[in-house]
Amino acid sequence: MSAPTVLKMEGELTIFRAAELKPVLLDAVAVTEIDLSAVTELDTAGLQLLMLAKKAALAQGRELNLTGHSPAVLDVIELLNVAAYFDDHMVTNLPASAVGTRS
Repeated sequence: MSAPTVLKMEGELTIFRAAELKPVLLDAVAVTEIDLSAVTELDTAGLQLLMLAKKAALAQGRELNLTGHSPAVLDVIELLNVAAYFDDHMVTNLPASAVGTRS
């Protein structure tokens, strides 16, 4: 098994950057992991991009894992109850107390 090819996302993953980030996520054919540890904000447009990247990877017969979930990412994934979509054990096994509090 080869080492994962990581794409590190930084800053906002929001509607304001969706047009910029869509080709980055979809053109990254060799990427097996998206590191979300430096994501400061995630909205539904950003979540849709992550879902699209996961769907595209599966259609190409490859795995794509989300890692390093920042508090902003965890909050949205928990709020919208979409952890199972990503089949991500790190998120689905996370105790509720480990997720950041929402205001």
